[in-house]
Amino acid sequence: MSEDFKQAALDYHQFPKPGKISVELSTPAATSRDLSLAYSPGVAEPVKEIAADPENAYKYTAKGNLVAVISDGTAILGLGDLGPLASKPVMEGKSLLFKRFAGVDSIDIEVESESPQAFIDTVRRIANTFGGINLEDIKAPECFEIERTLIEQCDIPVFHDDQHGTAIVTVAGALNALEVVGKKIEDAKMAVLGAGAAAISCSKLMILAGMKPENIFMCDRKGVIHSGRDDLNQYKSMFAVDTDKRTIDDALNGADIFLGLSGPNMVTGEQIATMAENPIIFACANPVPEIMPEVVAEARPDAIMATGRSDYPNQVNNVLGFPFIFRGALDVRAKRINEEMKLAAAKALAALAKEPVTQEVLDAYGLDALEFGKDYIIPKAVDSRLLGVVAGAVAQAAIDTGVAKVSELPANYPLKSIADV
Repeated sequence: MSEDFKQAALDYHQFPKPGKISVELSTPAATSRDLSLAYSPGVAEPVKEIAADPENAYKYTAKGNLVAVISDGTAILGLGDLGPLASKPVMEGKSLLFKRFAGVDSIDIEVESESPQAFIDTVRRIANTFGGINLEDIKAPECFEIERTLIEQCDIPVFHDDQHGTAIVTVAGALNALEVVGKKIEDAKMAVLGAGAAAISCSKLMILAGMKPENIFMCDRKGVIHSGRDDLNQYKSMFAVDTDKRTIDDALNGADIFLGLSGPNMVTGEQIATMAENPIIFACANPVPEIMPEVVAEARPDAIMATGRSDYPNQVNNVLGFPFIFRGALDVRAKRINEEMKLAAAKALAALAKEPVTQEVLDAYGLDALEFGKDYIIPKAVDSRLLGVVAGAVAQAAIDTGVAKVSELPANYPLKSIADV
């Protein structure tokens, strides 16, 4: 990262005023009557309606379009545990993306907590304010228990995007990559480097999409997670397989897919060379992936390559998922975001990549043409069709699985733009 870019980033967050989000009024507040309606005495009327029926909060307040982005700052981007206050620029950024891409109002909350239980208690006590909760940058394995408990204790969607957002976009890309190379997911073997929140969630969703558990070889710092190990926590043990593979070299040998969710430059061209024909490589460490695309191109020119970076094809970018997933969930008042909704989002993303690319996308990326294939297996973030396609799929899945509080899609669906929200 150049010094010029670093300074530009600091300036962006400081000017024209500090931060990236603000609160705006949605009703008139110019006259004495406006103020009487907005506050005392008029405000008493919706208060009484909500007291009589809590569901009226969705009718008379901003709850139904409000998401909290909450972190304890224990796993900030690739920077680690820098504390909750240091995570605030990231959480504000998440709120910015919610508004920009899906018209969802969002506020960031940074929690100082002495334990996972204290964090859980804090979030649970304020959850009623919001229509949904996006957990962010919380370290593993604590993040699993935090999310699970909050899902149980809250009647609104609770979603840890570092886990599931990455998984949804990854599975979408993997399904399309397998189609491009003519392989079936039930036959594919996958080597996973990293055993944290994102790796576990990606692997679980790949299984839901059709991959066989025995074909996933997940590696942590000690090597392959196999059934002979006695040092595994409950989350890793779900992926313990009966195998004689012990190292990442063993896992990569003959693998159809490599999924990297670990750190920079962890894999070499020589290791990639041992993979199966037409390998699929998702090197998602940011900003430096496990292996650079240039190295892959030299070692395996037959590979399909994806990274988390915007300067290479096939970017695995969570912004393709979370704004639209929450949009769909909020619009049908879903109580939770379940596995079926996640898979529906992944399949919707995969399907959109097969549609003709619009001129708006070509213009945004300075391209003359782009079509489904080796260098385009995941939609671009600026594709305005994402809103309707993904939100619609998620909303319908919520209704179909009985977690929505409404029985049919809202009258404004399918969404065409944020103006429809």
